[in-house]
Amino acid sequence: MIRRSSSPRSLSPTAPGTTRPPLSPSWFAAVMGTGIVANAAATLPRSLPGLSAAATVVWVGAVLLLVVLAVRCLRDRALRSHAADPVVAQFFGAAPMALLTVGAGTLLLGRRVIGLDAALDVDRVLWSLGTVLGLATACAVPYLMITRHRFAPDAAFGGWLMPIVPPMVSAATGALLVPHTPAGQLRLALLLGCYAMLGLGLVAALLVLTMLYGRLVHHDAPTGAMVPTVWIGLGALGQAVTALGALATAAPSALSALYARGAEALALLGGVLVWGFALLWLALATALTARTIRAGLPFAPTWWSFIFPFGALVTATSTLAARTGSVLFVWPAVVFYALLVLAWTVVAGRTLRHAATRTAPSAPREPSNSLA
Repeated sequence: MIRRSSSPRSLSPTAPGTTRPPLSPSWFAAVMGTGIVANAAATLPRSLPGLSAAATVVWVGAVLLLVVLAVRCLRDRALRSHAADPVVAQFFGAAPMALLTVGAGTLLLGRRVIGLDAALDVDRVLWSLGTVLGLATACAVPYLMITRHRFAPDAAFGGWLMPIVPPMVSAATGALLVPHTPAGQLRLALLLGCYAMLGLGLVAALLVLTMLYGRLVHHDAPTGAMVPTVWIGLGALGQAVTALGALATAAPSALSALYARGAEALALLGGVLVWGFALLWLALATALTARTIRAGLPFAPTWWSFIFPFGALVTATSTLAARTGSVLFVWPAVVFYALLVLAWTVVAGRTLRHAATRTAPSAPREPSNSLA
């Protein structure tokens, strides 16, 4: 049995025979965050001159980063050691979400560069791979938590959402492929499968959010590098709203008029309800982060937990803006996106500085922190 204390252990266990610790899967959150900055620009209810071109450049950066991290991860062959760590294992969900985010960006932005047919082919491959890996993660990690890992009463943290959110991302990004899928049973199966994955991820996320809220109320507040993971709850809620809207848009091409209208009603009413809960979680996460910043917030890969979840809030707000045309959603979407770009600039800058420091030949080796 593996026993875990209330403080997380290293996310980079050193594999035997290696000169440096294997890459933590948490670093794929950098691809997720960079990709969502690009994708969110394509969904905004208001646009600015040059925004699309800038978003395309950011998407290219996400593609390159995904390739680099995937090559390094495959070379490390550290799957078994990562799975044995109850904290590291939670971040297995980051890789499939990175694939899904980059795939969606290829269809939304990359088609201007490589053409629609090539973009569709790339997105289908990345979506299929990301969906298979995401479903495997959503099943395997909870199984490991039940059968192999043991946790203290105050062990719950936002990272527990990472393995179960990928099916919701598959639902939101899969909806983009529905209109490009041959009509008939194949298109219907894709749409209904996306709804099933949305249900899988959303119900599981609500269960984890309940445990996380209980941990926050009954035990000491998280500190240090663990605090940004509270924001992951915002990402789960934002993805639910985004998926509901995207699936409702795709529904008329696969469902009868009656059910398509039902999907539209669910996207609006259900989306607004979940969006309201997301704002509550945003306020809670912001307050906890501000409290920690005053005490000192060390840099760690978990800083990327600020970016993708906030980006999911942007896409959720943009989805509701497109469905309603209400200024209640239009201008918050624009403001949220501006804040997202600012946060991404800060986190990306700190990440580059961190990477340069750790790889510099003359730099002393840093001790592994809990999330590096």
